[in-house]
Amino acid sequence: MKDFIAALPKAELHLHIEGSFEPELMFEIAQRNQIEIPYKTIDEVKKAYQFSCLQDFLDIYYAGAGVLIYEQDFYDLAMAYYQKCYENKVIHTEIMFDPQTHTERGIAFETVINGLQKARIDAKEKWGINSLFIMSYLRHLSEESAFETLRHSLSYKHLIMSVGLDSSEMGNPPAKFKNVFAASVKEGYIPVAHAGEEGPTDYIWEAIDVLKVVRIDHGNRCLEDENLVQEIVKGDLALTVCPLSNLELRNTDVMTNHPLKKLLHKGIKATVNSDDPAYFGGYMNANFSAVQHTLDLSKEDIITLVKNAFTYSFATDEQKKCYLEKVNEVVHQFENS
Repeated sequence: MKDFIAALPKAELHLHIEGSFEPELMFEIAQRNQIEIPYKTIDEVKKAYQFSCLQDFLDIYYAGAGVLIYEQDFYDLAMAYYQKCYENKVIHTEIMFDPQTHTERGIAFETVINGLQKARIDAKEKWGINSLFIMSYLRHLSEESAFETLRHSLSYKHLIMSVGLDSSEMGNPPAKFKNVFAASVKEGYIPVAHAGEEGPTDYIWEAIDVLKVVRIDHGNRCLEDENLVQEIVKGDLALTVCPLSNLELRNTDVMTNHPLKKLLHKGIKATVNSDDPAYFGGYMNANFSAVQHTLDLSKEDIITLVKNAFTYSFATDEQKKCYLEKVNEVVHQFENS
């Protein structure tokens, strides 16, 4: 099964580019930019990757992002992730980036987007990887700050497919961002949002009813409300589930209790993603292998998860058709091997 998972072409729909910042690259860029970080060695950073909750993770996440100053830094960060995509057979990825993490400390929006865009072009040319960008608003900041980010983005609208909502979920309900999401949709952005990772089921309802999302990031806690489950199924809303992230942030106590298999059996279009892989110990193949082994997922389950990701991606219909054909080719090869 491990070989099968490794061979399958994949789409990743829930990936924070700042969360793919491996310690080695963080140290390299910190030294290049002559920035002090609160860790003396790479091992010290790795030891700090022990989290009891989302906020523990966010504290180190933002500290790491602080070394990103120049366009080259964002390029290097993105290219390192695209390399991992190539190694994990990810042929389509929808990358979340957090402009406010950088603009709040004086880095220009254009510096961020230009570095990411140059990497996107080079990754397509080098490895054939297709990718889209999701601009995420930070929910612990004000809606006015999000509006400012929206205004900054308009000159680069042609490079950005979607808007999202991430960062500290508790105490920051989706409804807080009702107006900026409505304005973002008017500008042509597709709305998605983190909901139901740590927050209650009410937050998932708000993401659907207030923000009008077309896809839910995480959404694990929907299983606590059968009416919500039915609403998600009826609305044909996919969930971008992140198994190793859920385990590391203690949203799941042990992987055998992860809700992924239950979500599938309820008819929810779940997908597997790596979230912040540098911090949570695994990219796409590791996430698939972890849930396959501990939840005893069948080959059909794995195929469903992979196909869900392509089907509910923001790729064009023509691209989706091509992607699904590639999946079928690999499935056929393994059936005849």
